[in-house]
Amino acid sequence: MLTAIRGGRVVTPLEVFDRADVLIENGSIVAVGPGVAQGEVEETIEAEGQVVAPGYVDVHVHGSAGHDTMDGTREAIEGMARFFASRGVTSFCPTTLTARAEAITTSVRTVHECQESPIEGGAQPLGVHLEGPYIDASKKGAQPEEHVRTASVGDYKDFFALGNIRLITLAPEIEENRELIPFARSRGAVVVVGHSSASYEEMVEAVKLGVNHATHTFNQMQGLHHRKPATVGAVLLLEEIYAEFIADGVHLHPAIVDMIVRLKGPEKALLITDAISGAGMPDGEYELGGQKVVVKEGAVRLVDGTLAGSCLTMDQAVSNVRRFTGRPLKECIQMATLTPARSIGVAHRKGSLEPGKDADVVILTPDLEVATTMVGGKVVYRR
Repeated sequence: MLTAIRGGRVVTPLEVFDRADVLIENGSIVAVGPGVAQGEVEETIEAEGQVVAPGYVDVHVHGSAGHDTMDGTREAIEGMARFFASRGVTSFCPTTLTARAEAITTSVRTVHECQESPIEGGAQPLGVHLEGPYIDASKKGAQPEEHVRTASVGDYKDFFALGNIRLITLAPEIEENRELIPFARSRGAVVVVGHSSASYEEMVEAVKLGVNHATHTFNQMQGLHHRKPATVGAVLLLEEIYAEFIADGVHLHPAIVDMIVRLKGPEKALLITDAISGAGMPDGEYELGGQKVVVKEGAVRLVDGTLAGSCLTMDQAVSNVRRFTGRPLKECIQMATLTPARSIGVAHRKGSLEPGKDADVVILTPDLEVATTMVGGKVVYRR
């Protein structure tokens, strides 16, 4: 089936065409540019006056719409996926929490089932992001401390058995965790520093072992000091590291968002939501890892006031980073599409509008609100 998206402002995101078409066949993009959709097509989507961009890729998200990855059910992943599609997300990495091994394994298996039998009408999971349990307890944030532990083969080998761990966040300064870094890399996972007190020097060594990504930069990592650059300094300065950040105006001051983007550039800075089950829901009480969390006025906190994920959505994140930094639209979209896709090794098929790639597309209003979302060339959301 030949589908044409006609006449929109196409942001690939590396190129911008003020008025162009995207031609789709059998779930893949076959052509992008002015006038490429000439001739007969079976379906036409008019996009004049709108922005046509790649579908957003969220590599760090726990839940939404009342669902959580740790629910361990297909219903939860499907519910998340359908909500994400309404916010322009076409691919995501369901993210676990520090918990018992059995609970983590159940969630990993459930995500694998959803990958093997694709979700109808929603974003598609690309694999699991394991956030913990091998972290520094002093930087646990909202991770349940009773389940924080050091890495051991007997504990983590089952997590990787199905081959769908896409990322794992750990504290690389802890000696027992270091052997996990090459193990995870050998099984196709990206190793991420997070919930960590690593010094700058320890980070340099961790990068040599294979760490090249950072979880929610600044949040729950050793902060920057002019005599001790520590974890944050390494994340900002080491070229190998992709830096996630949460642009909700709560986790980071807008000036800090601007600083991250200036130092890393849109090629290495990537937007995440770190959203929990309360995303897309009214203010109130929700659960994260068996802990009560309170959603109030756009912030999520434990009862003791600790930040506990977010209620951010990716469409809001793109709008916010544009407002916080003044960056061109194509760079803001890149940080939600091509950069995260590159960071986890899926840019050969995700993250940009190029011939041969999956037809994952979001059509936005001039105000960057989501009008239409397509996954594999099929409309999964229309406002």
